[in-house]
Amino acid sequence: MNIDGLDYNTRREKLKLMAYGRDIQQMVDRCVALPTKAERLKCAHTIIDVMKRVVPSQMDNKERIPALWYHLALMSDFKLDIDYPVEIVHEDKMAIKPGKIAYTDRRGMNVKHYGRLLMTMFKHLKSMTAGKERDALAMTTAKQMHRCLTSWGMGTADKERVASDMARFTDGVIQLDTDSLHFDYETKNGTAYNAMSRGHLQADYQNKRKKRKRK
Repeated sequence: MNIDGLDYNTRREKLKLMAYGRDIQQMVDRCVALPTKAERLKCAHTIIDVMKRVVPSQMDNKERIPALWYHLALMSDFKLDIDYPVEIVHEDKMAIKPGKIAYTDRRGMNVKHYGRLLMTMFKHLKSMTAGKERDALAMTTAKQMHRCLTSWGMGTADKERVASDMARFTDGVIQLDTDSLHFDYETKNGTAYNAMSRGHLQADYQNKRKKRKRK
């Protein structure tokens, strides 16, 4: 239905940024049409002040002022010819899509509870020469394997399981002695707990009991 004298929003040009409303959009259109750059810059500063009041924000001025100037350029279709006080990224540069991220290939990784980092450590251990450095790295890797097993609940998490998996994924190069393995996380009755933290708690409890007896 068309009625003379009535101007409906459905018949008007679509707003660039609806949050600022049509009045500010008309102010921007008027600013673009001004003849001199000095007049356009002065008008642009006035529009920025109005935009601050119309759309309040909790952002500080260092972050908000560049955003307001960019919104002004966007509402003018980047046709506002002024010396912007901040850097404005043009629309054609915004349209450039970033390149795709090269994801790692996880196919063939059947022991996901260990993760890619440990699988990389297994390969590194196979290439190392025998010595103290390899033994220390093998012990650190074994402790992390035990943490992964207890965290993910992958069946048993005892020393024999860790030593067996270490030998399996290093193709028999690393053979761990189960008697020399000491883990921070132990398994008791199917529940994993931190033995070091338990020791600290027991020590604190004993110290508190001693203080109470002194009193």
